[in-house]
Amino acid sequence: MIDIRRLNIFVDETGEFGFEKDASKMYGVSFTFHEQNDNINDQLARLNDRLSRIGFTDMIHMAYLVANRNEYSILGIEKRKQIFYSIFEFSKRVKVKYKTILIDKSYTDSNQSLENKLIKAINGFINDNYDYISSFDNIVLYYDNGQKTLCTILESILYRFEGFVHKSDFNHVEKRLFQVSDMLTFVDKLQYKYKNNIPFTKNENFFFTKNDLRRIMKELDKKRM
Repeated sequence: MIDIRRLNIFVDETGEFGFEKDASKMYGVSFTFHEQNDNINDQLARLNDRLSRIGFTDMIHMAYLVANRNEYSILGIEKRKQIFYSIFEFSKRVKVKYKTILIDKSYTDSNQSLENKLIKAINGFINDNYDYISSFDNIVLYYDNGQKTLCTILESILYRFEGFVHKSDFNHVEKRLFQVSDMLTFVDKLQYKYKNNIPFTKNENFFFTKNDLRRIMKELDKKRM
């Protein structure tokens, strides 16, 4: 029997393309790469069991979790930290690779300029890893089309690979690796702010100490592409 090799790519973004008064100061895209042959069922069961014991089994959305918004508004800081460290520990245990692209919009003055920078950065990253990605028979992108521009960029760049499929309709709760990408967009943005002396928000300072962030990044950096 022929062994069909499949690479799953889970993508999430942070920020928006606009430059309105209240628009985000940064735009980021995070990728989680998982080889289908690397079974993660045990780690996934462990994560879901841990979340069940905490009392939260829905999708983990880092921005809302840290900001104490939406469904997290009724949860105390300790429970919210337990949720974060559940997905973080899961991200350490599973056999995956990570990449985050961040663009500081302070150095960009238009949607078109931002789009051009994003195309250049993503295309450059894919080209640098072309041999690895092209070694798979099937490339499956999991991106929920949260932003049309990013969707177009990803599809135009990844269509060069044979066996490419884009899945935009999937269960966000079940696909915990998608939530890992969501986590990456948040913590990598914090790391950028820390390195560039950009002030944290009140909620970010309340949720993470600088030592917390250093320990988190040290672990995540082991799996960077």
